[in-house]
Amino acid sequence: MDNIKLKFIYLSLATSFATITLKTVAFLLTGSVSLLSDAMESIVNIIAAFTALIALRIAARPPDKTHQYGHEKAEFLSSAIEGGLILVAAFAIINQAIPRLFNPKELESLGWGLGVSMVATLLNFIVARTLITAGRKHDSIALEADGKHLMTDVITSVGVVLGLLVVLPTNWLILDPIIAILVACNIVFEGGKLIMRSVDGLMDKTLPENEIERINKAINEVVKASNEQIVFHNLRTRKSGGFRFADLHMLTPGNWSVQEAHQWTEEIEKALRQEFSNIRVSIHEEPIEDPRSHSDSWS
Repeated sequence: MDNIKLKFIYLSLATSFATITLKTVAFLLTGSVSLLSDAMESIVNIIAAFTALIALRIAARPPDKTHQYGHEKAEFLSSAIEGGLILVAAFAIINQAIPRLFNPKELESLGWGLGVSMVATLLNFIVARTLITAGRKHDSIALEADGKHLMTDVITSVGVVLGLLVVLPTNWLILDPIIAILVACNIVFEGGKLIMRSVDGLMDKTLPENEIERINKAINEVVKASNEQIVFHNLRTRKSGGFRFADLHMLTPGNWSVQEAHQWTEEIEKALRQEFSNIRVSIHEEPIEDPRSHSDSWS
């Protein structure tokens, strides 16, 4: 699984190097600040892909004495850094575009430049969709973040091309920096969303409501199978990288043997692993007759 993820990151890196070359050629042909901003974002793509590569290598390490719960949160850190890089790119674009608002520059060889830019955009779109799909399939926020980063690059490029297609017949040169600034604002929005998602992961935010419902349903099926002899409460969930974590308290009759109680613990764990292949479950067994067993320790 980890090798598969790394292959997608290498694909992202190769694509970023190809597109930055094409976009730089487009800028040199035209002198367009919006095409320059598009090329600058591709530089960030390369840095972001390297960040994701390092994060995936760290996340793949098994638990050790100093990181007993594993290293999967490195993926959240990677996507937070990537979101920050997106914001840096946006402000760099705005910095380049604002002077052009007051001093528009004549554009050259615009047709050729747009053609080269569209080739780079198509390449980015194909790889972005591939990475987003792979990220969701393999439950990797690093892959999905890198794919979404490339997709913002695609949106940037499409906006730039459409705007410059208007400049081509009209010669409204002021559209060039306006397009660049609008694109930068969109990038700020996307980068902010990515950072917030990463912060949620680093802060151990609970799993989405639909996933919690699936967990509750799976556990309740086991409860029914026990003829309601067991009760569960104090369910807590979180996610770290591609792994989900769930811990809960299971109340059983006090006269049961350890073996009998453990058997139902195994049934719950089995049910949850069938629901989520990448879940780690921790169950605390308590006697149902003890009033202290019914309190939620985190409330």
